[in-house]
Amino acid sequence: MTDAPKPHVPRTNTDHDVSIARVDDRHRYILSADGVEAGYIEFHERDGVSEMPHTIVDEAFGGRGYGMALAKFAFDDARERGLKVQPTCPFLDRYMKKHPEYEDLRA
Repeated sequence: MTDAPKPHVPRTNTDHDVSIARVDDRHRYILSADGVEAGYIEFHERDGVSEMPHTIVDEAFGGRGYGMALAKFAFDDARERGLKVQPTCPFLDRYMKKHPEYEDLRA
């Protein structure tokens, strides 16, 4: 198991106390708002590729940019760890296409 990065506090359009962390034993990047799990990206790593099939943000926390914050965190983490990304989640695929700085990560 690799060392998980320190929790990150993203800039989002909300007044909530927000942090994101990679939780390897759950295969998720988890975004917490005010101590409550508000969303996550599921991932599965194999042979230097991180497949990301799902991005979920609880409806109660929708419209605050949490999905985009999760995507940026997950892609930055993959880059830092030398992984390629297979964004099988449609949201993450669109995010990567709209942010060409991440296209080099595409597996």
